[in-house]
Amino acid sequence: MATKMLMPLLGQTMEEGTIIQWFKNEGDQIKAGEPLLEVMTDKVNMEVESPESGVLRKILAQPDDIVPVKDPIAVIGSADEPIDDLLGPPEPAARPAEAAPPQRPAAPAPEPAPAPAAALGEGRVFASPAARRVAREQKIDIAALAGRGTGPNGRIVEKDVLDYAASAPKITPLAGKIAADLGVQAAAVEPTGIGRRVTSEDIRRAAAAPAPGPSIGQTIPFTGLRKAVAQAVAASAQSAVHVSLVAEVDMTECVKMRESMLEDIEARYGVRISYTDIIAKAVARAIEDKPIVNSSLQGDQIVIHDQINVGIASAVEGGLVVPVVKDVRGKTIPQISAEIKELVARARAGKASGEDFRGGTFTITNLGVYGIDSFAPIITPGQSAILGVCRIAEKPAVVQGRVEIRSMMNLCLTFDHRVMDGAPAADYLARLRQILESPYLMFM
Repeated sequence: MATKMLMPLLGQTMEEGTIIQWFKNEGDQIKAGEPLLEVMTDKVNMEVESPESGVLRKILAQPDDIVPVKDPIAVIGSADEPIDDLLGPPEPAARPAEAAPPQRPAAPAPEPAPAPAAALGEGRVFASPAARRVAREQKIDIAALAGRGTGPNGRIVEKDVLDYAASAPKITPLAGKIAADLGVQAAAVEPTGIGRRVTSEDIRRAAAAPAPGPSIGQTIPFTGLRKAVAQAVAASAQSAVHVSLVAEVDMTECVKMRESMLEDIEARYGVRISYTDIIAKAVARAIEDKPIVNSSLQGDQIVIHDQINVGIASAVEGGLVVPVVKDVRGKTIPQISAEIKELVARARAGKASGEDFRGGTFTITNLGVYGIDSFAPIITPGQSAILGVCRIAEKPAVVQGRVEIRSMMNLCLTFDHRVMDGAPAADYLARLRQILESPYLMFM
């Protein structure tokens, strides 16, 4: 029996989704559980699976359409059964126009030239289903082929994807590992190595290059992820009472610890640990001693959570997402590092699931890579504190009466004054500073 497929609820705060692309055409056979379409949620792009097997009889929502949750997007059924009752009443026929007096026929106007593919969809990438399938199999972003299609009206066909894959630069193993650490799309980096190989230096250069920003005079649609982020931070700013504290931390011993562990951990576990990984572990250790920051205000109760689930604020195209590392307290630094990298990579590739963003109890946001010395982050909705991490810079500092060059960093803690006062928040920040200045404490 034919049924309507509805826009699914893919996240707790999702109210609507934007159709990015359909992987099947009307009339195609589909199987339950196979990817059917891609949807932009209030978090990231996600593939949506077919809820049942059958034939995709009718697509009700086209790419770029914004559809509220639980509204119909397609009809699935058998090949021959009638579906008119699922499509709604037909539009009334237009009334016949009254006869007009005959006029002299005008000279036929020249037919307009076919519009280029980009103009047809205002920036959408037009590709055949086979091209999209091969791109998914080859792990190629179909958008990278925009303007290179050889099909009708510039449509990307299967051969275009295969040719692109054959000519794509090769990525050295070290470059791939560093790209994953730095969140760089290695396939998009210009290669300089022998035989068009992307080297580690190519990745580092791409990571250091400023990201392309909006251009002067550009109009940016206030939709999708950008709108979702705006709604979340506005709700947080209007509900929680934000207060920020800043503490300077001597990271010299942490820097030494990371450098001493780096090579061994990379060889043993295949991950390159970052300062965010170390700070996440230290944050959890400090919460064990000062748990009030790991709480939520729920009605007339302050609930201190029994798990420490740390969200890592991550920039993605068009906005910000916060994937969550569950139970940080029970994980080693290499485990935390691997999980953060996997979560962030999935989010940036639009492959994250709703579970990747659920359950956070505390958030870290690191702007140190941008050279920031101080900022006041906004609390993630449903939590009571967020830690802003700034750059590590060598500065003169007084140590036991002597001036030394030390690796210094600011930590900025924003907390909800409804949940805690300044003293317990400052107490937590002091404990975190103590752990980072004597990093062996995070293992005790």
